[in-house]
Amino acid sequence: MNSEWKTFLESQSGQIDDNGGVNFQTTESQPACALFDLSHLGLVSVSGEDAEAFLQGQVTNNVQEVTESHSQMSSYCTPKGRMMANFRVIRHNRAYLLQMPLETMDAVTKRLPMFILMSKVEVKDASDELVSMGVAGDCALDLLSKRFSQLPENFGDALSEQEITMVCLPGESPRFELIGSAENMISLWSELAAGGAVAANRERWSLMDIRAGIPTVLKPTIEAFVPQMTNMQLIDGVSFTKGCYTGQEVVARMKYLGKLKRRMYLAQGDSEQPPAPGDELFSSISQSGQGAGRIVDAQPSPDGGYELLAVAEIASIEADDLHLSAADGPKLTFRELPYDFEA
Repeated sequence: MNSEWKTFLESQSGQIDDNGGVNFQTTESQPACALFDLSHLGLVSVSGEDAEAFLQGQVTNNVQEVTESHSQMSSYCTPKGRMMANFRVIRHNRAYLLQMPLETMDAVTKRLPMFILMSKVEVKDASDELVSMGVAGDCALDLLSKRFSQLPENFGDALSEQEITMVCLPGESPRFELIGSAENMISLWSELAAGGAVAANRERWSLMDIRAGIPTVLKPTIEAFVPQMTNMQLIDGVSFTKGCYTGQEVVARMKYLGKLKRRMYLAQGDSEQPPAPGDELFSSISQSGQGAGRIVDAQPSPDGGYELLAVAEIASIEADDLHLSAADGPKLTFRELPYDFEA
């Protein structure tokens, strides 16, 4: 975490743990107008003359479509097509930023440079150099419009102004992420807070991703999923026409020759123990040696219990027979995702 940003957050009553996690002691658990520190998400910078061509041969989506006005989801796979990480790709100051949880970033920063060879590319951790923050709620449009001349309108759209890059993200209410220097972010946070935005904790930001059906590969699920299992192809995360990349043969085979037997669902469940990424799901009808499914991410629900994304066997979903923890554990209730599955 940037030291200047850390000092500022502490001045805003942010309590920072040994792992860099920030917790705000606020009187409002669910503020209607919320500010988020996103330091739990690392930033890998890929820059240089050959950056676009280099990334094009490494990630699942078409990097040529990433511009200053458009971001995209993508992922980095093993040769077996299993995701080591997934991330949002954003253009900022002529570099590509791959934004992903800090806990999965090491795998990417260690492996990506192995394939640079003679390319004119630099891969580095930019998490201390840049600051990420979020704002969400019906107030977001009004507050940001007072600072910026225009705002990105559609999910995934981006805009750069005043040395700040802003991305419109999916959510039940307007939601934006902003990336820039610590100095610019401190000024912006202070301005938004003066306008009525209240600091909220990262668990709520993760809950927004869950409700939006956006998967996050976390440490327990590294190499657990092929992209299609987590609906990456449905959220602008996979290109089937861009050409070769690591793991492409497996990903393409699943689309053109295979049958998708697992996909990601939005669910809610009650449990004494908090569900965690990587936890197995159970079904009496499952005959798979890989189990009936796994949790992608889960967060406490304001309505009680837990809301979660889970990769599960389609057959078990159709049989309405999926449980947490054990075969006789709490039964999951499934909800509609904000996007449709393919026919």
